Amino acid sequence: MAVKFNFKYEGKTFFGPIYRPVAKISFQSQGLREWTDVWMVVDTGADFTILPKYLAKELAVSLESDCAIDTTRGVGGEQTIYLCRKKVLVKLGNLLRKVPVAFFNTDEIPPLLGRLGFLETFDAEFLKSHILVFRA
Repeated sequence: MAVKFNFKYEGKTFFGPIYRPVAKISFQSQGLREWTDVWMVVDTGADFTILPKYLAKELAVSLESDCAIDTTRGVGGEQTIYLCRKKVLVKLGNLLRKVPVAFFNTDEIPPLLGRLGFLETFDAEFLKSHILVFRA
């Protein structure tokens, strides 16, 4: 089964138009069994999936007691992150996975869909027609 998403148009730049690969992922909250839909940037350069801080509350994750503090480094520099000790159940279309998730210490960075435990479990194609295809 294939799950497809159109890239999101982000506007024009000096170099030309920017289209960002995004996917809608549903996260199950810890203990509440409710689902939260999140549009995420599909980032093959991200080691793992990292969410903005505000989503911790929506997913019933305590940054203090359910997570370990760490740091990550990227293009924007160094950032404090919270590594969730329990994997989170997610849906991509009808496909379920339990994935490791971290939270940024800010809400200013978009949700990033990373490789470890998530992208590595799919075949993903980034088509020149600005379509992203996931296959189990």
